[in-house]
Amino acid sequence: MTSNITPTLPQKLIDYLRTGAPALMLTSGADGYPSSAYTWVVCLDAKRLRFGADFGGSAMANLQRSGQASLQIIGPGDVTYLVKGKSRQIKDRIEAAAPAAIILYEMDVMGAKDQSWPGVSTTALTYEWPADQREAMLGMEQAVYAEMRSAAA
Repeated sequence: MTSNITPTLPQKLIDYLRTGAPALMLTSGADGYPSSAYTWVVCLDAKRLRFGADFGGSAMANLQRSGQASLQIIGPGDVTYLVKGKSRQIKDRIEAAAPAAIILYEMDVMGAKDQSWPGVSTTALTYEWPADQREAMLGMEQAVYAEMRSAAA
């Protein structure tokens, strides 16, 4: 039986994340219990992802303590992965997300687990911005993804 965990990101996940996508960030608290938070994620290459964490939040505290995180990525079709790795802060703030205070982290991928089910299609993790803010927020989101891809480590 072949393993559904790979040490690098599979090409279809790289392709999906290259321009940026939402994800769930999973961390472990000091009490040992899991915690989840929404985040944005971009792929740099088969071994590195970048994502954000809210300044002052429990995810940030968990990342600062251990550096360990997982990202649950659900995209269209059969893109359903749990990616784990060691993360480090590379920028104090994603400027494009202002006034929100979001810290930029980079993950060195340790493994990507394919969680798709044969014959089952998923829908992407999505959200809707309020109608009166939609265009501005979509523009901000694209600027965040661009900054995440270009930030120097």
